[in-house]
Amino acid sequence: MASKPTYEELEQRVEKLETQAGWERKERNSTDSKTWLLKALLDNLNVGVFMVEAPSGRPILANHHAINLLGRGILNGAEKNTLATAYKAYRHGTGDYYPESEMPIVRGLQGEYTSADDMVVVHPDGRRVLLEVFGCPVKDDQGNVTASLATFSDITAKKKAEEEHKKLQAQLVQAQKMESVGRLAGGVAHDFNNMLGVIIGHAEMAMQQMDPALQVHADLTEIKKAAKRSADLTRQLLAFARRQTAAPIILELNRTIAGMLKMFRRLIGEDIDLAWLPGADLWSVKMDPSQIDQILANLCVNARDAIDGVGRITIETHNVAAGEISRADFPDLPPGNYVMLAVSDDGAGMDRKTRQNLFEPFYTTKKVGKGTGLGLSTVYGIVKQNQGHISVNSEPGKGATFKIYFPRTEEIDTVKAEPAVESIVEGTETVLLVEDEGAILRMGKAMLESFGYTVLAADRPDEALAIVDQHDGPMHLLITDVVMPDMNGKELMAKIRKHQPKIKVLFISGYTEDVIMHRGILQQNVNFLQKPFTVDSLARKVREALDKPI
Repeated sequence: MASKPTYEELEQRVEKLETQAGWERKERNSTDSKTWLLKALLDNLNVGVFMVEAPSGRPILANHHAINLLGRGILNGAEKNTLATAYKAYRHGTGDYYPESEMPIVRGLQGEYTSADDMVVVHPDGRRVLLEVFGCPVKDDQGNVTASLATFSDITAKKKAEEEHKKLQAQLVQAQKMESVGRLAGGVAHDFNNMLGVIIGHAEMAMQQMDPALQVHADLTEIKKAAKRSADLTRQLLAFARRQTAAPIILELNRTIAGMLKMFRRLIGEDIDLAWLPGADLWSVKMDPSQIDQILANLCVNARDAIDGVGRITIETHNVAAGEISRADFPDLPPGNYVMLAVSDDGAGMDRKTRQNLFEPFYTTKKVGKGTGLGLSTVYGIVKQNQGHISVNSEPGKGATFKIYFPRTEEIDTVKAEPAVESIVEGTETVLLVEDEGAILRMGKAMLESFGYTVLAADRPDEALAIVDQHDGPMHLLITDVVMPDMNGKELMAKIRKHQPKIKVLFISGYTEDVIMHRGILQQNVNFLQKPFTVDSLARKVREALDKPI
């Protein structure tokens, strides 16, 4: 191993380098050389070094890195009681001057060894730099403090990276929470849809057997309506949890919003007045009605939280013809006719910084536990998904107004009202019904038999296969749940078709679309009926499946 160079060898190397660089070097004695080497060492450190004399606090040493970070003003003879001003040092995150008594270099004058990572100084070019500072006293042989030494480094980038890491970690945790909520919603939806299907089905079958003039018929009608509204709430929950794909339809926005106002009034509370100002002769838009629900729910909740005490939230709609939108204000909005939906409040309002970050995922100004930071990002995503545009106008103390522009659709609503229950199409074919939920199985069997079909019922796939083996005649239609124990609906279909190759299939499920798609069911031309279903929807789907070629 090579030996370490001596001091004289280092001197010679330095002289050689200086000579090669064309420098003129004056003769120095040994003390001068040592001082020069010490200065060269300090100036080549990647940390700042700053020393002040005790007890005056007069600066006596600063290397190049210190001067680059703090400026030459630190060598202008600042006294101890003006060091904070000389540094132009601030407490990180507050904007206030850093307390002199807490500065490491001041505490070093008092014989203390300290550190700080929250000191912000103003760089000579005006940039604010976050420093990590270590301070220590310099003592003589008798232990008296003769100076205070501070070393510091720029940790601005490091601190920013740490904060970004924490932010990403928080976003990951929040995303995992939302994923858990989504999974929970999917599971709850399945069981809830099964129960609602039983309620709707039995209510409809009972209504068929009685005089519509009877009060009990009206009561059953209300039960059916409540169950259908509950099914809509489940669909909205799944849409919020992003467990259900959008199903856009032609909407009359005024009618859609009017049907939601009662829910929104409960959402915002009695202290806040909800005003509804529908525009006249509003054009149609094409989007999923549950997305309108999501948009308004998020905006109304945000408006409610911005209002301290009593206040007012206004929802309004207008037609906006081509040419009425300023291209300067909305340069990215394609020319055309739009329907504007606006939600405004008289709450606290927002400053410029808040407005700039408003639609960022997980950004929230609410206290911990009071908001996810996903509401407005969800609104933004829905608007963009529907080729729309959203803007916000707000100032502190002057409330906020969100304006959303949806493209007008020229399509005509061709969806016809469902025929009355009395006009159900009947049949005489043989149907194999497989459903692992007993209540749904019994209800479905009763419905199908009321339509005139011969029904073979099984609550398990293996029981269904046993029925197929024992059945002599043809089977015309298999109605099967998608998700069942031991075997899913697609696998059951494949096994049954080995014995009944011409049998047609109708899949039913209360699970969310992503679960069903995972099992390869939701493909083009596949017959599928979502739970909960009505008597009429089942009758029509069965007839449709039977009449369609394999």
